[in-house]
Amino acid sequence: MKIDWDRRTCARRGHITYVPDEVALRERLHATTAVGEAWRCLRCGDFAIGLAHGSGPAAEAPLVLRGRALRDVVIMRVIAVERTVRGLFVLLAAYAVWRFSNSRAAVHRLFNENLTVFRPVARHFHYDLDHSPVVDTIRGVFQYRHSTLLAVAAALLAYALIELVEGVGLWMLKRWAEYLAVVATAAFLPLEIYELTEKVSGLRIATFVFNILVVVYIALSKRLFRLRGGRAAYEAERHSASLLEVELAADTASGNTLGPKRRSTH
Repeated sequence: MKIDWDRRTCARRGHITYVPDEVALRERLHATTAVGEAWRCLRCGDFAIGLAHGSGPAAEAPLVLRGRALRDVVIMRVIAVERTVRGLFVLLAAYAVWRFSNSRAAVHRLFNENLTVFRPVARHFHYDLDHSPVVDTIRGVFQYRHSTLLAVAAALLAYALIELVEGVGLWMLKRWAEYLAVVATAAFLPLEIYELTEKVSGLRIATFVFNILVVVYIALSKRLFRLRGGRAAYEAERHSASLLEVELAADTASGNTLGPKRRSTH
């Protein structure tokens, strides 16, 4: 089933309407109903009853994410949440290693206690903590010396900060975060391959495949590293949905059969 991202977003956030100064265009976006005037939504193309949210020249109409661009935002924010959650888990691990680095027994005990606390939460999200690469790595450091534990804590902290910065940047749709996500994720792929040579598990395979998909998707969809025309092509694509194009797309989608009397129940 094809997902209508435009209407789903409008149902959750509401329509976005605009009154252009150009008379011909304004008439095509306007409809009169029995309960008042209605204006066509810039995102989904449906008519929304009530006053428009803004007005002015068509060239100054708000740029609204719709269609593929809107879908990409949803996917990027899903990746951002995954990166943030991972970063928080690693940050907790770094703190545990640093706090109790002078006592390996205390570190082991604290780790097992925290693992027990977080196990129901992880199980709820279908995440197997007992076979997590991060958890396996932490368990392996319990036999290390104090200086080694401090080095491990610093490495885990750096990794956690990268994941958290990456997550926040992706949520805010920053282009630098997209580059960071691709470079950081690709940099850890050799380590994941090495882990697979040591022990093959469904979780490790799924994580490896997921990270490859993330690298390929972000690099291609965001046209990073001059792929598919680079930044110029990406910006042109992003700003292509002008007010007139949105209106024409909505008119075409309705088959030109509903005309100005089409109404929205949102």
